[in-house]
Amino acid sequence: MSLKARLAREIAIGGPMTVADYVTRCLHDPDGGYYATRPAIGEGGDFITAPMVSQMFGELIGLWAAELWSRLGAPDRFRLVEVGPGDGTLMADALKAARLAPGFLEACDLVLIEPSGPLRQMQALRLADGDLAPRWVSGLDRVETDAPIILIANEVLDCLPARQFVKTQDGWAERRVTVGDDGELAFALTPPSAGFVRPAFDMAPGQVIEISAQQAGFGHALGQMLRAATGAALLIDYGRARPEAGDTLQALYRHRKVDPLAEPGQADLTQWADFPTVLEAAVHAGADVTGCLGQGEFLHRLGIAARADGLKAGRPDAAPIIDRQLARLTAPDQMGELFKAAAVFAPHGLVVPGWED
Repeated sequence: MSLKARLAREIAIGGPMTVADYVTRCLHDPDGGYYATRPAIGEGGDFITAPMVSQMFGELIGLWAAELWSRLGAPDRFRLVEVGPGDGTLMADALKAARLAPGFLEACDLVLIEPSGPLRQMQALRLADGDLAPRWVSGLDRVETDAPIILIANEVLDCLPARQFVKTQDGWAERRVTVGDDGELAFALTPPSAGFVRPAFDMAPGQVIEISAQQAGFGHALGQMLRAATGAALLIDYGRARPEAGDTLQALYRHRKVDPLAEPGQADLTQWADFPTVLEAAVHAGADVTGCLGQGEFLHRLGIAARADGLKAGRPDAAPIIDRQLARLTAPDQMGELFKAAAVFAPHGLVVPGWED
């Protein structure tokens, strides 16, 4: 039985499903979920991530990690953790760049947090000839805190789904997934749960707010982990830097937006990262946080323009390609402003690279 048929049957028995629960099932259902069974990343897949745009992205993240390690006192043992490593491209490029820091690789315990079996296989192949042998764990709670931690999470928050609430003329309602009269999945409005807290900002009827317990939980877990271990977590994702309304649920198939209800498990579903919620949860857990920077500004602070010039000097024939890659990563009308970077860190006096000002 298809995932769509199973979801329809469950809804018929148990009632409408929250958007967050629906997205979780579409991504992680063991028998039909997108990441569990058929993740397709890259130009020939459903979506592309920044590390696949250019080696410059991963290289700069590797140098960021090496500089942070130095600011932590260059400990002789630490954990380099990546959450949701995709096909392993980011980490492969980062480790190559980190060779420039004497002692970094020798001190590093490489840990990858990846629940998807197919993606673990991709990561193992990508890193097979690298300097470090990774080990895989299933979640943040499996990462030991007896050594400093440097954590990277690129396009992870957008995979942690949110419930959706709509302001109507008659008050608030929750948008859920139900089965229509035609037997197809459809959205419906239901009364909000008793624990629903109205937003502190004004909204007009018809507007949607998204509330993600999973993103808040991730931020809280990061804060607890870093308070116990010391270190920093770099979060890069597309999303909002301040509380605001917006329906951001989307499904991508072959780089095109499709109906998120049409074929559950066949497309990648995402919602915007809610940076204010994640960072606030980390602070409540005892860590400190930076503000948000646009990805373009963050990469420029790390020196991406100089790295692009260096690559073009070595390969003048590739200069137009490198310029296009640089623009895609940093231009305001591409990934430069929609994508944002922020960090969670401990102890409070630590200065995270990129946020020296």
